[in-house]
This record gives sequence, structure tokens and C-alpha cells, in this order.
Amino acid sequence: MLKRIDHLGIAVRALGPALALYRDALGLRVAGTEEVAAEKVRVAFLPLGDTRLELLEPTGAESPVARFLERRGEGLHHVCFEVEDLDGILRSASGGALELLPGYPRAGAEGGRVAFFHPRSTGGVLIELVERGGTGERKQGGQR
Repeated sequence: MLKRIDHLGIAVRALGPALALYRDALGLRVAGTEEVAAEKVRVAFLPLGDTRLELLEPTGAESPVARFLERRGEGLHHVCFEVEDLDGILRSASGGALELLPGYPRAGAEGGRVAFFHPRSTGGVLIELVERGGTGERKQGGQR
């Protein structure tokens, strides 16, 4: 049901200093940036092999990422798995031990559909599932 690790989400206070580390110091390429209004974040995608890093900067104090930063500081925020059948996985998880965060599934970055499982039901790890539309290909290229 899970295809692969799509990305690791890293919460940052500001994209500029984070990009100075990941892009400038470590040499990773920025494949694109995007604002995801529903999540109240700006994201930058940095490919690394068959996966990516997703840097998450909150766009307001009410952002879940802003609350995460306030409680825990910068660092690993979530692990995202690419799936082929998001609805099927959610059906099989309903009634089970996995707690879906309210308001999901919904549109996410790059046109995918996403859902998150609460960390209290996943051993302390925020897990995101993403289903790509159409061809299943991620958008490539520069900023959007």
C-alpha cells in the first residue's frame, strides 16, 4: 500500500536561513517553493535521491507548524509516504488504531491529496500520506 518515502518534513522558523544550510552549505538543489494556504505554510522542496526534504515555514501564528515550533523548536516535523490509493488506506485504517487528523484528506502541495495520522496513534511520529494525481509524477522545475 505504501510506495515509498516521498519526503521528510522539516519545520523551520524561516526559509532563508534554512536554505542557507541545505542549499548553500550542503549543496542541495531547490526544486520549487509553494505556499499551501490550507496548511498555513510556505514550503521549499529539495530533492535527494528518490526522496526529498520539505522545509516548512509557517505563514502565521495560527499555523500548526508555528505551534510545533513554539513547543519543540526547529527540526523533523513529519514523514510522508506516497500511496496509490489514499481512500483505500483510510478505509482500512478507520476503526483501527490510527487516528486521522480532522479535516483530512484534502489538497496538499503540488496538487496531491494528503492525510495525516496523529502522532499519539503512530508511536509519536506525525505521518502524512500523499496520493499524486494523474500520472503520479511530482512537478519539477523552479518556483511556482
